[in-house]
Amino acid sequence: MRLLLGLILGALLTVGGAYLYDSTHALSATGSTPTAERPLVNWDVVNTKWDHLAARARAEWNRLRAGTRET
Repeated sequence: MRLLLGLILGALLTVGGAYLYDSTHALSATGSTPTAERPLVNWDVVNTKWDHLAARARAEWNRLRAGTRET
């Protein structure tokens, strides 16, 4: 149980740390150098994939629930 909790907590800290770093070191292309710091993670892609995962999980859950009601 501790191992599972540690893995989940570690993943949350990693993603949270990357998000905090990216939000504090945002692209500042206002200067003369367009090669300013780039974000570590493309959060638009993460959001799209998360939405896809959530929709699929919701569809599977609804399919499983509908299957248990018929029996």
